[in-house]
Amino acid sequence: MEKLGIFVASLGMLVLIAILLAWPTMWLWNNALIGAVDGVHPITFWQAMGITFLFNGFFKGTTNSK
Repeated sequence: MEKLGIFVASLGMLVLIAILLAWPTMWLWNNALIGAVDGVHPITFWQAMGITFLFNGFFKGTTNSK
């Protein structure tokens, strides 16, 4: 039963981290870019989360401890 609690807590932390990473992306896009670039539309929270994870995968540095 203790492992289930750890799993639920870990899942909750992952959701919280995802929200904390996606919200600034959405805010910056909708508030900074909309007025500066013609033809850009507002994005939703889920689109911001996708953009955040996509760019994290593209630009995440690899570490080599050799």
